[in-house]
Amino acid sequence: MLKKIRITLALLCYALVTLLFLDFTGTIHNYFGFLAKTQFLPAVLALNAAAILFVVLLTLLFGRVYCSVICPLGVFQDIFSWLGSKRKKAKRGRFKFVKEHRIARYGILAAFIIVFAISSSVAAIIAPYSAYGRIATYIFSPIYKLANNALAYFAERMDSYTFYSVDVWMKGVLPFAIAILTFVLIGTFAFFKGRAYCNTVCPVGTFLGFISRFSIFRPVIDKSKCIHCGTCERNCKGSCIDSKTGTFDYSRCVSCMNCIENCHKKAISYKCRFGESQNENSSVKNTNEVKKESVKTVDDSRRKFISVATILAAGTLTGVRAQEKSEEGDGGLAPIQDKVIPERIGEIVPPGAKSIINLKNHCTACGLCISACPNNVLRAGKDMKPTVSYERGYCRPECNRCSTICPTGAIQKISLAEKSSTQVGHAVWQYDLCIVTRDGVECGNCARHCPTGAIQMVSPDPNNPTLHKILVVNTERCIGCGACENLCPARPKSAIYVEGHEVHRKV
Repeated sequence: MLKKIRITLALLCYALVTLLFLDFTGTIHNYFGFLAKTQFLPAVLALNAAAILFVVLLTLLFGRVYCSVICPLGVFQDIFSWLGSKRKKAKRGRFKFVKEHRIARYGILAAFIIVFAISSSVAAIIAPYSAYGRIATYIFSPIYKLANNALAYFAERMDSYTFYSVDVWMKGVLPFAIAILTFVLIGTFAFFKGRAYCNTVCPVGTFLGFISRFSIFRPVIDKSKCIHCGTCERNCKGSCIDSKTGTFDYSRCVSCMNCIENCHKKAISYKCRFGESQNENSSVKNTNEVKKESVKTVDDSRRKFISVATILAAGTLTGVRAQEKSEEGDGGLAPIQDKVIPERIGEIVPPGAKSIINLKNHCTACGLCISACPNNVLRAGKDMKPTVSYERGYCRPECNRCSTICPTGAIQKISLAEKSSTQVGHAVWQYDLCIVTRDGVECGNCARHCPTGAIQMVSPDPNNPTLHKILVVNTERCIGCGACENLCPARPKSAIYVEGHEVHRKV
């Protein structure tokens, strides 16, 4: 029963977190965006004291439930471990007790902290939430969108517009390659070794493992009932049960409940640690008393687990905050030829990031904002962190989705009014590329679509009214939204582009 409850909650959390990366409509974010903010490392970077306290208390109470229910990479490993258990050679259990590699675990944790302080991009490669985020963003999301486009294709031919096509494009070569490598390595590792990655490499698993040594509720072996058959050990994906001595390594136990489910003698129960010594020293009772006590213990543990799960679920759901829905506008001019990325001196980062340094220091390169951007302006930079470019769209004033979903505080939540007054960069006009000066034709497309009125068309010679008007940019009013760059008809390079500001300004 406990195992079924754990699996149900784990699959529910896993599905919802994955949908945060797949959903391009923003609907899921409105209701379940808090799940990304309860991930441990993002909560630490965002200084989210409530989320950090929740995870720590949860671990102190019930052990590493976070790793087996809330962490998407943990559930991802469980899925591959389950697939590995379906092999013929693994039918009777494929694990055995392995002593803790304490030096390796804490050495990796210390190295992670040091490297993260120097370069969060490098350290984020093994961070569990970031690693899974890249898998979902760069592998699962394109597949999901292609399936959506296929449905849209057939629905349109049946005069139904329930689905609509979306762009599918490469948003970063490096993170895509790392996502593929992570998927293959961790998936293969879990297929054969269960939770070995969590209990050796993962820094969050090591940290929570230290806390779980002192957890109040934990699985306990009743030595008066145990016959040392080794069934629990062979089915423990954390390799933390020594069936010969009847002991657990609680720093590696992820509270999966496999041992309780597979013990035929009902010798393992999930109970409060403060009753362990009493149970271990108790004498063996007669068979009927043992049976009655076993049933009572299992029932009590079930009731405790269900009660706690209900309380946690209720408490979490009360924290759901509905976010403002962004209204998507119509697209601009259809591109005749693909635009190329201009050579910018200053990098552009999203409104709400405040500065390039703030983004770099807080971002874990999970890709959630990149996956969720409805305007296709976010992509992965050289360090796998989000950067803004306007070849496929522009940052619309009515959208602030990236600032509402970022779990780390790298992009802080801002209102639409604040966004419209935040200057992330300024437009720069290139005289020789403009079709007005190059081809001698009238245009003014940039001025017509500028949402702040920062671009005006003026005559180059007031005494000669026959000349076509050229543009001037008021850099004090320009917010760097990229509408001018994206909608400029000049190809392949836009005649006007945005230079980013290292620190954002208010206009």
